[in-house]
Amino acid sequence: MAAVVNEHFVAVKVDREERPDVDAVYMEAVQVATGQGGWPMTVFLTPDAEPFYFGTYFPPGPRHGLPGFRQVLEGVAAAWRERRDEVGEVARRVVSDLSGRATPAGTPRAPGAEELHAALLSLTRDFDALHGGFGGAPKFPPSMVLEFLLRHHVRTGSEAALEMVTATCEAMARGGMYDQLGGGFARYAVDASWTVPHFEKMLYDNALLCRVYAHLWRVTGSELARRVALETADFMVRELRTAHGGFASALDADSDDGRGQHAEGAYYVWTPGRLREALGEEDAALAAEYFGVTEEGTFEAGASVLQLPDSERLVDAARLASVRDRLRAARERRPHPGRDDKVVAAWNGLAIAALAETGAFFDRPDLVQAATDAADLLVRVHMDGEARLCRTSLDGVAGAHAGVLEDYADVAEGFLALCAVTGEGVWVEFAGLLLDTVLDRFTGPDGALFDTADDAEALIRRPQDPTDNAAPSGWTAAAGALLSYAAYTGSSRHREAAEQALGIVTALGPRVPRFLGWGLAVAEALLDGPREVAVVGPAGDPATRALHRAALLSPAPGLVVGVGEPGVPAGEEETPLLAGRTPADGRPAAYVCRRFTCDAPVTDAEELAARLGAAKEG
Repeated sequence: MAAVVNEHFVAVKVDREERPDVDAVYMEAVQVATGQGGWPMTVFLTPDAEPFYFGTYFPPGPRHGLPGFRQVLEGVAAAWRERRDEVGEVARRVVSDLSGRATPAGTPRAPGAEELHAALLSLTRDFDALHGGFGGAPKFPPSMVLEFLLRHHVRTGSEAALEMVTATCEAMARGGMYDQLGGGFARYAVDASWTVPHFEKMLYDNALLCRVYAHLWRVTGSELARRVALETADFMVRELRTAHGGFASALDADSDDGRGQHAEGAYYVWTPGRLREALGEEDAALAAEYFGVTEEGTFEAGASVLQLPDSERLVDAARLASVRDRLRAARERRPHPGRDDKVVAAWNGLAIAALAETGAFFDRPDLVQAATDAADLLVRVHMDGEARLCRTSLDGVAGAHAGVLEDYADVAEGFLALCAVTGEGVWVEFAGLLLDTVLDRFTGPDGALFDTADDAEALIRRPQDPTDNAAPSGWTAAAGALLSYAAYTGSSRHREAAEQALGIVTALGPRVPRFLGWGLAVAEALLDGPREVAVVGPAGDPATRALHRAALLSPAPGLVVGVGEPGVPAGEEETPLLAGRTPADGRPAAYVCRRFTCDAPVTDAEELAARLGAAKEG
């Protein structure tokens, strides 16, 4: 097969994590031409990179009415030799069609309460009441939709919204998609019940889910949510953190099965026999019953993924902890899955936000430090003096590919979350530099956003896509970061850009909410203000810390928090939100504002929590 390819073609394999722009434009061509898309994707191009023949998976030989890949190769080569004018005409028509498909900004207004309620109703109809989540198999973690539903519950009091979040989060955390020994989530479940995972672990999934579970705890006080948030954060730091302080993109699905063969899930699955080897007869019986390991198995060859029971059984906690520790130690001796060490800017931005907030909520300064280290790496390695980002780095060395919109937006989001937790205003400054680049280089005249900068390498079409996929789209992520930055600085330019970007959510959100979850979440923040809290007081004063913590624990949608010393001149150490704020009667104070219009200052943390509607700590 390789010989046939090499005889007739120049083969180019695209890493869609490094070049999402290349993947996007040709995937759009495949979808337009065939009515569906997916990976693996095969596209045949002219030397001018114009596509003329497409497909997803081609089997090696003819099968079920599909041509074999060799037939495809030989047929395309023959067409290129014998009907080149016809091939060129097809390619020109495809490019012309694609070039006319620019996505408009949407309606001229941001979503209101009516559109967000319609999105909720649409999600309710698609909700799997039996297993949680939305739709059927395969099931992907709906992180951004869950964030929208949490925010909608907080703003409106909707119990239906909260029930969908709690049911889905509990089902995912108890199922085989969640690593019951080491923490962290697999990429997706191949079934509807979250039982059998595709075992690859991605940084972006775990960053988004860590934040969702931390926010669920903030609203409900759920012990399960607290545990999963912390275990997922610890997984990211332990397994994905690189020597230079960033976070690697993924762990492979497969590993050596101990017999010299690579097999998917080999590192994670158990049989009753392997439980007995690790634990002995008595504790193996306990583990098998508790984690659902049977002779039949939930995976191939009689192996099982570990799951939690639907409700916690009465098991001696110390004994169960010992079982977990010994199973974890036994698994650690197995060959580990490979790790993709490339550091992707956007995904590290998501991890920074998750680790900073989780560390702050649960008094884990080590997690906040890990977030800070990753942010430092992005500034030192990924960001140049003109506020331009590179997409990836490896071993502390910047890659050659320019950052795309999601890189700028997610990194800015991470920096703003880090400022809220640490009080270091320099992160707002860095976020502002990136977001100014978004406005200057990625935004069209009508407010529509493009995935690549206006000076990026020219492709057959400039890609743009407002819909969320596995992570927030660059479009909706930019809207969220622009809105938060405006709340920190009072910038009308950034707020207006955020509102304009949300017009697409007004148009599409009620109809396809599963693919605009982050845009809907940002719209909830816009409807709520978002609220701004400025805390001023000496850094070491317990009252300052109490006010700061009360603000961070508020579930108000999109709330931003600034904290700083009183009397510091405006500059790098202070965000504009703090300008002019002073202690009240010599005591640390918090100001609750919307668009820089503030209520009277509060000096009591409980009063601040009540004013913000913060969840009570249990």
